[in-house]
Order: sequence, then structure tokens, then C-alpha cells
Amino acid sequence: MVGLYANPLPGRATTPQHGGRRRVVSQTGRTEQSPASIARVTPPVLTLRDVRASDVDAYVRMRCDPAMMSELGGPQPRSAVVEKVERDVRTAMSGEDWILMIIPIGSDDVAGSVVVWTNTERGEPYSEIGWTVLPEYQGRGLAKTAVRTVLNRARQEGRWGVLHAFPSVMNGPSNGICRALGFSLLGEETIEFAGKQFRSNHWCVDPEGC
Repeated sequence: MVGLYANPLPGRATTPQHGGRRRVVSQTGRTEQSPASIARVTPPVLTLRDVRASDVDAYVRMRCDPAMMSELGGPQPRSAVVEKVERDVRTAMSGEDWILMIIPIGSDDVAGSVVVWTNTERGEPYSEIGWTVLPEYQGRGLAKTAVRTVLNRARQEGRWGVLHAFPSVMNGPSNGICRALGFSLLGEETIEFAGKQFRSNHWCVDPEGC
């Protein structure tokens, strides 16, 4: 899972929300601009819908599996995940956050999720985006298409402002999605998630400018 926000300053701790992670320190400050391709038209391969109470099994697979959580501090207990689904359903229904499940065309199964929410950094709000795809659906372009769809929606609705993502430096596919969709690389940061620290790339994109 990686992370959406508006104009955070490097090196500040954050209040964890959906991802439960905290930015600890920023050590590099390079900027890498990627070619924008958010608005590219592609054949429909998926639909996005709000999270439902029936999505517990998908959440368990995404958050309790050691392989899926290897870069995020390890698997979470099932009880915590069940409670999170309940909270996320309420939040999605209120419209406060976008908590969207990825459904491949021709299937009712959940392939993953893409989430946009407001986080805070020393009292300052910013928007963060994160996504995850289950192993059997990886390599099909679902995550990239889902993120592009969400960025298009954010632009059309004029919501969220600049979005920030924090994939692990070791997560080649997620960093590739950021690069392909026009995110700018601001540098590396140390992220804390579930009590463990790891190195993350800090990407940001303004959907209005793509």
C-alpha cells in the first residue's frame, strides 16, 4: 500500500490515517519530472466501487498476508482488519475519503484497492493516494489504470489538490506507476509503518496540471 495529500513539507512527521504510516525524516531533495499520461484513453479493464462490509476477505488478503505486507512492517491481525473495514465503509459512505475497490471487467471479485484521503503533518492537511493489488491480478495493468481513473476523477471534480504517494524504494511496480502517470519525484524519506521503518520515495502530482 502506498500513499494522497496537499503540499506537505519534507521531513515532518505525519498523523497516520488509512495507511497507518508516519513520515520520519527526509534525506534527499531531488526532483524528477515524469511525462504526464493521466488523461490517456484506454479500453475499460476494470470498474471502481466503494468499499463494502462484504469486503472483509479481500482486506484480510491485502493486509494479513506476509508477502503483501513485507514492505509495510508485516501482516496485521485479522481483528484489526475487520474493524478497519467497518470504519472504511462509514468513511466512504460519508464521502470524506475515496476508498475504492478494484473490480476487473467480467468479474465480481476484488483485485485490489485504491484510496485517497486527507492526512496531516504537524497540523497541516495534505492529500495522499495509495493502492494495492492482489498477487494473482498483478502484471495486468490494473493498478495503473485504477490510479489513472482516480486522478481523472480528482481533476474532473476539482478535489484533493496535489496528491502525494510514498511507495517503498524497493517497490519497482508502484514507482513505475508514479513515473508513468506524471508524478514528480521529490526525493527519499524514511517512513514508519506498524512500528517499523523503511525507505520510501516521495512522489506528488497535481491532477489539474495533467
